[in-house]
Amino acid sequence: MLSYIVRRVLQGFAVLAAMSLLVFAGVYAIGNPVDILVNPHADQREIARATAALGLDRPLVEQYFAFIRNAASGNLGLSFAFNVPAIGLILERMPATLELAIAAMLIAVLLGVPLGLWAGLKPDSASGKTIMAASILGFSLPTFWVGLMLIMVFSVWLGVLPTSGRGPTSDLLGVPVSFLSLEGLRHLVLPAANLALFNLALVIRLARTATREALQQDYVRFARAKGLTERRVVGVHVLKNALVPIVTVTGVEFGSVIAFAVVTESIFAWPGMGKLLIDSINVLDRPVIVGYLCIVVTFFVAINLLVDLACSWLDPRIRLGEEA
Repeated sequence: MLSYIVRRVLQGFAVLAAMSLLVFAGVYAIGNPVDILVNPHADQREIARATAALGLDRPLVEQYFAFIRNAASGNLGLSFAFNVPAIGLILERMPATLELAIAAMLIAVLLGVPLGLWAGLKPDSASGKTIMAASILGFSLPTFWVGLMLIMVFSVWLGVLPTSGRGPTSDLLGVPVSFLSLEGLRHLVLPAANLALFNLALVIRLARTATREALQQDYVRFARAKGLTERRVVGVHVLKNALVPIVTVTGVEFGSVIAFAVVTESIFAWPGMGKLLIDSINVLDRPVIVGYLCIVVTFFVAINLLVDLACSWLDPRIRLGEEA
């Protein structure tokens, strides 16, 4: 187990190195932030001074290796727009994004697993067919349109929920969170529901398929032959084995939710990392863009490792190490 974890961590560093090279070359080769950040009436001397101050007068290769040296010590450079450490800006916005992503995944899992389980146990019932039809809508409807409709219905027409913002925050173990207050929860409901829609549909379909497959297995027939109650058969034998693919996919999707919360954060003016990324792209704030992508890839690597460990715990047949 330990050797497997060490090997995966080393692979993660290799992925980060390759990603940083591709992203750095792509971001730093496109456009010139000096054209945006400097007064358009500035003369060539002022433009040259600003270019040198941002370190953009050096060759691209030299800029990249300087970035790698600084990143190894936790320094992702200074934001071009705010002139503060980029890592500080990103970490300042991270709690908002993580709160939104966790709330969305909780909605998806807490609703999706029982609905998918019911649809798998009662596939021919009206309720089971309705659940599956609704899941198709979850896949089909675009996130930005759903977000606008949620605002229109619950904020404009009914006036029960706020249209944007995060609401008041409170410190929880030193981290600012908004779900500890009623007003904060009111601000969280719409963006979390919007972000959860696709994953809710995905979890429903995964849970249904896994349930149908588990019901056909010999261990379920044997459990019923022993005289176990249907609740115990479903709750212990069916559900536990159905959770393996659900944990695998939802774990990976959690990383995707963090990475692609940009649309939801933009629609609801949620002050997270995605909103910061859009603002940084608009002004070509390269250190913030590259730093954001590095942090997101780190999340993906860590989440994939945790998912593998969780699947091994849920299903003892899965072995980590040489056989993996």
